[in-house]
Amino acid sequence: MGLFGSSKTATNINWINLESEELLSEILKEDTTEPIVIFKHSISCSISSMAKSRLESEWPEGVDAKVYHLDLIAYRAISNKIAEQLNVYHASPQAIVVHKGKAIYNASHGSILADEIISALVSI
Repeated sequence: MGLFGSSKTATNINWINLESEELLSEILKEDTTEPIVIFKHSISCSISSMAKSRLESEWPEGVDAKVYHLDLIAYRAISNKIAEQLNVYHASPQAIVVHKGKAIYNASHGSILADEIISALVSI
């Protein structure tokens, strides 16, 4: 517990850990009808931690999207596959919205904003 109470922030995001290349292949299938979000996060980077915290605090209630969390320290090979398969430049932190096997939105660092991710999700 922190000085002013719990150090954990409440979030409306139901994170799904992305920990295998098999899961990545499954979520990147072109016949997938629902868009998904991949958040690439370096647990040792303060900028990445701030971007994740801001995303969690700004994520609106009631958004039913699959949001995958990739720990870049543990799963760098998966991050490399994401960059290769989606043709996006690797960054950390990074948020990517994927629909039908293609990246339709990509932001990194301070440009990762919940309202822009939501806009990309609902624009389909």
